[in-house]
Order: sequence, then structure tokens, then C-alpha cells
Amino acid sequence: MAKNEGARVIVSELNPFRLELAASLGLATVNPRETDLVKLVNSETGGAGADVVFEVSGSAAGAEMMTRLPRTRGRVVVVAVFSDPPKVDLFQFFWRELKLCGVRVYEPEDFEKAIAIAAAGRLPMDRLVTNVVPLEGLAPAFRQLESGGEVMKILVTCS
Repeated sequence: MAKNEGARVIVSELNPFRLELAASLGLATVNPRETDLVKLVNSETGGAGADVVFEVSGSAAGAEMMTRLPRTRGRVVVVAVFSDPPKVDLFQFFWRELKLCGVRVYEPEDFEKAIAIAAAGRLPMDRLVTNVVPLEGLAPAFRQLESGGEVMKILVTCS
């Protein structure tokens, strides 16, 4: 969606399947275990840092990295749900005047816009939704997500 709105996007991901899928969709990708993410972002931004960083992993490493990537007065958007409270470098929020925003609920306009973009064929939904499972299959689907398998999004049918 960010790229659709004109943003330059770098996706940091560990799962090879997701990396390949994101790259095939025209997004810049990086595996942070293989490439220094901070150096890459600084190189891509002339040393300024990212305007916006989305933390979607829910991992301790992601929580640490989210304060190292934004520019001064940049924004950190936390989308992830953390099972344990993460350690966060609050000094970076003070020193670089970062803004923190949590995102948990979508507004009706968000759904309308996403549906319109999907209906117009501007998103490859057939590639993004990699699994369709009945409600009873939700537990194994979550296990597959956690194991890092070849899965992106799982659609749950409730009928």
C-alpha cells in the first residue's frame, strides 16, 4: 500500500519465500541477517534515515531496530502484537525526536480503499493469499506461519 501511494519501500524479512515474493512485486528487499539494515537505509537516504518505519514482526530484534532506522523527527508505526513487552531504546525517541504511533484498528475508509485497490487488480491477491483454511484449520495455519514456511497471508473461511 505504501508503494501504491508513491513511497519508496524497503522490506526487511528473514523468510526466503516472503523475500522472493516481495521482490517479485517490485519491492526492495533485504535479509537483515545478511545485510546491515541500518547501513543500507542510511545509504539509500543520504545518511538521513527513513521517514517512516513500520514494526510488524513483533520480535525483540524488530523493536530494537525500529529506533535505529528513522530519520530525526521520523515516525515509528507499531503494527505488531508483542507477546512479551520489548526493550525499546527510549533515548532515541528523545535524542532524535521520533514519533511513535500504534495501529490496531482500521477505519471503514481503510477497508473501502483496500477493497477498491484489490478489485481494480492493482494488488496480486492470488499471490498474497497463499492459503485458504476453514476455521477449524486455524491452529495448524498459525503453526505454519510461525515455522517460517512458504506462506504470506492466510484467509480463514467461517462458513
